[in-house]
Amino acid sequence: MNTNHHSRLSDEIKKFSALFLERESNRDALISVTGIDLSDDEANATLHISVLPEDKEDASLWFVKRNLGDLRAYLMKNIRVRHIPYLDVLIDRGEKNRQKIIELQDTLYAEH
Repeated sequence: MNTNHHSRLSDEIKKFSALFLERESNRDALISVTGIDLSDDEANATLHISVLPEDKEDASLWFVKRNLGDLRAYLMKNIRVRHIPYLDVLIDRGEKNRQKIIELQDTLYAEH
């Protein structure tokens, strides 16, 4: 595996996925692409997203899942690579946990 190619492909998928979601979403929620897990063989990629406000998470996740075919077609048009990976999407729990830790720290510091 060429790590430069792998890293560049991950970055391109993240960038163009964010552009696609910004263009296609209905603006009821802010959907951010926080990361990409690209398989070693580059056949599959998982988009990690965060959604604000949180109460729009389920609807936003369903929206992205419904549009994965269109997103993949968009990536095919915009990324110069022989094969675009098949896509999946998950809510970025790591980002949610990080935000919760920051909130807890802020609360603790405010009490002292």
